[in-house]
Amino acid sequence: MLHPGDVVHTLPAAALLRRALPGARIAWVVERGAGAIIEDSPVIDELITIDTRAWRKDILSAATAREARAGVSRLRAAPELNRAGYADLAIDFQGLIKSGVIAFASRATRRLGFQTSDLREAASKFFLTEQAATSKFKHVIDKNLALARAAVATSGVAQTGDDGMSKHGYEFPIGVSSDDERYVREVIETQGGPFAIINPGGGWPTKLWSSEHYAELVDWLWGHCALKSLVTYGPGEEALAVRVVSGARSGTARTIALTLKQFVALARSAALFIGGDTGPLHLAAASATPIVGIYGPTSPERNGPFDPLDVTVGRELWCRAACHRRSCWHWECMEIPVSDVKRAVLSRLENIKQESAK
Repeated sequence: MLHPGDVVHTLPAAALLRRALPGARIAWVVERGAGAIIEDSPVIDELITIDTRAWRKDILSAATAREARAGVSRLRAAPELNRAGYADLAIDFQGLIKSGVIAFASRATRRLGFQTSDLREAASKFFLTEQAATSKFKHVIDKNLALARAAVATSGVAQTGDDGMSKHGYEFPIGVSSDDERYVREVIETQGGPFAIINPGGGWPTKLWSSEHYAELVDWLWGHCALKSLVTYGPGEEALAVRVVSGARSGTARTIALTLKQFVALARSAALFIGGDTGPLHLAAASATPIVGIYGPTSPERNGPFDPLDVTVGRELWCRAACHRRSCWHWECMEIPVSDVKRAVLSRLENIKQESAK
């Protein structure tokens, strides 16, 4: 798993595997930084972290070679191996060449992945021994669940049929410590009153909405919705968050740095989340936070919030359908008027009122 959002999208599949195969030992390989979400998770027995980003920065160095060898050794020394010294099954939930290589390096006797049309990098199929039919599903969570079900179906263990559905249809076993909950409670008490989470970061430059637009939205949220704003950010995004807060005139926003699990605790108490297609949005979705998603080069059908009451905003452009580009010469998809996002916020808040009245 590369990013926190990828981990979130795979959690329901991991939970299904744990329920359907209670006697199995499950190890999960994630990029360093994304694994914090599933530390101490009941759905896995071991968390294996690697740092391929650091490897790529200096790919030919001796240090990189040593770290890569150590990562492969951790895979091959995992207690999940069978008597022959191999894992029984590796499931590639990413569909990338990199994740395919990791599955291959595990020496698993079976390596299962998506059908070719659903692979993010088609060449990753050469590292698989089996591919599951997943194309009929639109959302990535459903594709991941289909992959998990295919693994269970060929395991020889009868499936119970219980997918452990949560309030919004999926199970996200994310534990938050009492210390993290206490810290977040103090933050909320200091903020005072109902609040929205604003997350202006995007991971990719092409996912970024204007900081000036976010600042205008902060003032409007206070003036029209009586919502203060907590502006969250990830590594390398603090300056962007500061621009949003300093650009707002109402003085009702503040920046806040949180761990991933602290963010989950915050999201569970937020009145609303507003941001782009990035890890915090998916953590908010897993926390059942009402969402307004701002989408540019990625598809909300595949990567969007899954609560039918949530709202996504985007532009219908000829180039947008299957873009996923991190750079763009025209970048029109993120030229989304603030008025469109304001309408989406009002729509989502109205949905909350109607749901509460039932």
